[in-house]
Amino acid sequence: MSEPFSVRVTVRGYETDVQGHLNQAVYLNYAEHARWSLLQEAGISQTGLLARGVGPVALETTIRYRRELLAGDEVEVSCAFTWSGGKVFTIEQTITRADGTVAAEITAVGGLLDLERRKLVPDPRGVFRELAKDPGLFGL
Repeated sequence: MSEPFSVRVTVRGYETDVQGHLNQAVYLNYAEHARWSLLQEAGISQTGLLARGVGPVALETTIRYRRELLAGDEVEVSCAFTWSGGKVFTIEQTITRADGTVAAEITAVGGLLDLERRKLVPDPRGVFRELAKDPGLFGL
């Protein structure tokens, strides 16, 4: 597994539900934001992926809610890739409040879709290694 990359996010009031908690769907947005931030930090752009004819796809996502998040809370959203050697990879993410309390744990299984063939590429690790200026962010 790679060393976790992380981004800071502040919970905004409009992202909360009627109980004042962060809405469940927003956890997915935070996770997605961290993943795209990691790609950008590694030197991989959306246009670069499209030029290569591939796009990341989510195949499965599990969220474990641990503690509530409220408007104004500062959180770190981490992102670490684990490679199995096949067509898919796992991304482990943690949303942690500034005081160190884990608010949520997210596990996602993903792949890279060949946009022409509409099938997963056989070696997503190789594609990320090829496209990244800093493959170490992916644990490569």
